[in-house]
Amino acid sequence: MTFKPRIGVNADYKSASHNQPSFSFLAAGYYDSISAAGGIPVILPPIADENAIGRILQMLDGFVLISGADLDPRNDGFMLHPSVRPMESRRERFDRRLMHEIADRRIPVFGIGTGMQLLNVVCGGNLLLHLPEDMPSALPHRDSQDPNHRHSLVVEPDSLMWRVYGEGEIRVTSRHHMAIDEVADGFRVTARCQDGVIEAIESEMIDWFAIGTQFHPESTSASALDIRIFEEFIEAIQHRTEVVRVAA
Repeated sequence: MTFKPRIGVNADYKSASHNQPSFSFLAAGYYDSISAAGGIPVILPPIADENAIGRILQMLDGFVLISGADLDPRNDGFMLHPSVRPMESRRERFDRRLMHEIADRRIPVFGIGTGMQLLNVVCGGNLLLHLPEDMPSALPHRDSQDPNHRHSLVVEPDSLMWRVYGEGEIRVTSRHHMAIDEVADGFRVTARCQDGVIEAIESEMIDWFAIGTQFHPESTSASALDIRIFEEFIEAIQHRTEVVRVAA
């Protein structure tokens, strides 16, 4: 029987308002994509118990960091830009603790959208806060009228992205106004939009399988090629686990 890795997935959060209680939620595309790729999704809400995070991660084989609202730049020593719409503080506090634990434990991780930005920031990189100002010549990377807005992608050879997409014109679902500026040490850029905006990164560290996409392969408008990213992620974890078992 093929080993089905347990893949953690963080969840979004909305605080209580009026007569509605606080609650967590998650777009189905994330856990459906993990399942379709051969993994078992394990959803992890933004719990307050810091000690529980490490214990839960011990039971997981990998983690997918989801997208959402914006990271608050004040948490990284920058001013709050007027365009930034910070995610709920409870979720961001949890996500940052979670990402630090994942990095320290070298747990395989796949960050998507804001999840990729968090991966980069926690590992020492930084962000552009608003593309229309920071890169005025950039193509539109989001459309308020079209959640499935797509743009082209240029992929670097000798990378996971290259294995997935190969040569030829590629179009992916994109909806963001923040983006990676300086890439964290130990990572390299493996895909950009034609305007130069970073759209994918991969770890170059031999002891950590970590990837990120600014675009959304879990989207309802994703193609069969997009889903291959999840398959590559699951297959890498399966291979890693098999190597560990043989070594033991």
